[in-house]
Amino acid sequence: MELVPVAPTAIAPTERFTGRVYVSPLHSGESPSSLVSALVHFTPGARTNWHSHPVGQTLHCTQGSGVVVTRDGAVIAMRPGDTVHTPAGEEHWHGALPDSLMSHLALVEHLNGESATWLEPVSDAEYTTATSQAFV
Repeated sequence: MELVPVAPTAIAPTERFTGRVYVSPLHSGESPSSLVSALVHFTPGARTNWHSHPVGQTLHCTQGSGVVVTRDGAVIAMRPGDTVHTPAGEEHWHGALPDSLMSHLALVEHLNGESATWLEPVSDAEYTTATSQAFV
């Protein structure tokens, strides 16, 4: 057992996110573990690009309000305490509502050294459509 030192929070890369997003790394598994976890903080209106995960992803909302959206247009609204799982290979995005900060724990596993396939940014129209459906 060991107490893991706190890793510094970093600004998320702009080529994978729209708006201001901060990532606080929590754990990066060493073999045989492949678990990677982080606390991700989205400012109002901030979001990920479209992406998928080879082994899926679990998100647990800790603060604020946000959405998780799939290519087929399904929208799941998240509030603190909500957990959303996206299965392996499902293209999706997630982010904060326009008027709320949102933080979530992100849990993924590496497969052959990869944890995500990053795709194009979410357009403003896609964002507006999805967030207008949240909590309706």
